[in-house]
Amino acid sequence: MTCIDKIDPAVSRAAVVASGAALAVPRKLLTAELAETLKLAVPLALTQLGQIAMMTTDLAFIGRLGSENVAAAALAHTVYFVSFTIGMGMMSAVSPLAAQAFGARNPRVMRRALRVGLWAGFFMVLPLMALPFHGERILLALGQTQATAHLAQQYLFGLAWGILPALWFIAIRGFMSAVNRPEPVLWITLAAIPANALMVYLLLYGKWGMPELGMFGAGLATTIVNLCTFLAGVWFAARRRPFRKYHVFSRVWRIDWPLMGKLVAVGAPISIAFLLEYGLFGAAGLLMGLISTTALAAHQIALQIAAILFMVPFGISMAATVRVGQAVGRRDTDAVQRAGFVAVALAGVFMSVMTLAVILARFEIAALFLGEASDTTAQLTAMLLLIGATFFIADGVQTTTAGALRGMNDTQVPLLFAVISYWLIGFASASALAFWAGLKAPGVWIGLSLGTAVYATLLILRFRVLARRLVKVVEVTPNGG
Repeated sequence: MTCIDKIDPAVSRAAVVASGAALAVPRKLLTAELAETLKLAVPLALTQLGQIAMMTTDLAFIGRLGSENVAAAALAHTVYFVSFTIGMGMMSAVSPLAAQAFGARNPRVMRRALRVGLWAGFFMVLPLMALPFHGERILLALGQTQATAHLAQQYLFGLAWGILPALWFIAIRGFMSAVNRPEPVLWITLAAIPANALMVYLLLYGKWGMPELGMFGAGLATTIVNLCTFLAGVWFAARRRPFRKYHVFSRVWRIDWPLMGKLVAVGAPISIAFLLEYGLFGAAGLLMGLISTTALAAHQIALQIAAILFMVPFGISMAATVRVGQAVGRRDTDAVQRAGFVAVALAGVFMSVMTLAVILARFEIAALFLGEASDTTAQLTAMLLLIGATFFIADGVQTTTAGALRGMNDTQVPLLFAVISYWLIGFASASALAFWAGLKAPGVWIGLSLGTAVYATLLILRFRVLARRLVKVVEVTPNGG
């Protein structure tokens, strides 16, 4: 829920004076904000890249088994992320709540924000696991082939058990970011990348005396790594500076129900917005499956590249949530504006550079995943990457702007924008262009590009409106005890 309070007239006058002083040294203020954003964003972005690197490792190993296995992995990820993103959105609310409390110098609310996040993940996990466990039935009902759906289910059986530790790790990451110390999460993730590669290699192919578990083994390997990363995060949060001074796990069994309600009010719209966003790309995968196995395999590889690029602005987005949230907590309205606009500009510049790189290297990227196994799939992958270049920048801008809005607890209006952009415009366009206009796979990606561009535009306009009002201040109220 968003709280909109009128700023005290004295505070407003002070903000005007501060704004006038800022005009004399705008470059200094922007440079300082950029430096602080980068200090947060670089570790967070690298952490996200590490997470996607583990998924890419899975796909690269699975790809050696053939296009049908790649298609099965695509369908499995579609089902898995429908479930996982609901929990991920709820865990994302830990970061703005803790950041606002940090800005207000309220350590009690800070540690309670993490605690209620952990409890929320625990309460949600069983319903979230139900969908992956019934993945084969769902995929068959959606018209996918028996063989591909069965392979996807084997992968899901391995992945599903890792949902809870993965969600708890996200909550710990949000708390650490809120106190300006995201580095331990990065160190843990960097250690997890080779560990995941080794586990997938051993369990997928049955090497070094390990059982050959196939697709199930690839999913199980990821689950084992998720559990280990969570346990490492717990150790850092409980034992290492500066986190241990907050005593986040003392009396962890006591649930702050009012703060839990606030976390749900902030996190539920984030969950639904994530679900709409990822659901669009998942639905695009289903459309590709209706076109051909080749189209689905090419779509998954191209989407994996898009996901890799997305991780950097997603890291910047989390930094924007923290920077804006801290400014909100200390009621510094000028800093709210600077934090948001600097983060969006940073993401836009990065994605512009990476878009050019993808265009130039699209054929090499396709060959990296497919080798010489399928010229048809490789050519289609390169084409989708070229078309997808039109939405890479918009995707980076939308996620960063959404992160800035979350720092102000503004999640309900962005949810409405997601419904309009992703489904009324994006999915409808993708379906019409693919089947009615006869463009097939390229038509699907044109629709994705259109929906993403509309969403980015609406979010930017929303942030500008709220920033100009200078009244988007969130109340952080200690609960005592």
